[in-house]
Amino acid sequence: MTAADLITANKVWQALEQVHDPEIPTLSIVDMGIVTGLEIAEGRISVTITPTFVGCPALDMIKQAIQEQLARFPVDQIEVNVDYSTPWSTNRLTERGRAALTALGFAPPPRYDGEFEPAILLNAQCPLCGSSNTTLRSPFGPALCRAIYYCNDCRQSFEQFKPL
Repeated sequence: MTAADLITANKVWQALEQVHDPEIPTLSIVDMGIVTGLEIAEGRISVTITPTFVGCPALDMIKQAIQEQLARFPVDQIEVNVDYSTPWSTNRLTERGRAALTALGFAPPPRYDGEFEPAILLNAQCPLCGSSNTTLRSPFGPALCRAIYYCNDCRQSFEQFKPL
């Protein structure tokens, strides 16, 4: 048995969980749901990622971080492929990722089935007190992916990641 035989998909997934989103460092790329494929072959690890949006400015940093993290494995080649044909959706966020957003004071985006309906933006659960008695103040937050809400119970403003 060689050292390469000891590489398992589980170990590679655990390593990928150590690669964090540059914009929200408490979220791993696994929890973000951007890792969409993994192949392990003799002397090679191939990872496929789907960016959260086509013009993601952090994409090169994420690819480099994946390369660095996987360099600890005894392989000759590490490939990081970007899949632009598979659209990323906020439904891909893991429950652990959603909990991390809440712990940071952000409301995670609501899950939805089928086509996105803008009406789901009207209410968000407050990450500070858990109330759903909230009001959308602005669909435009400090970043394109966030909206600003006000909680009518705890009287605090908060941001929610918009569903995509």
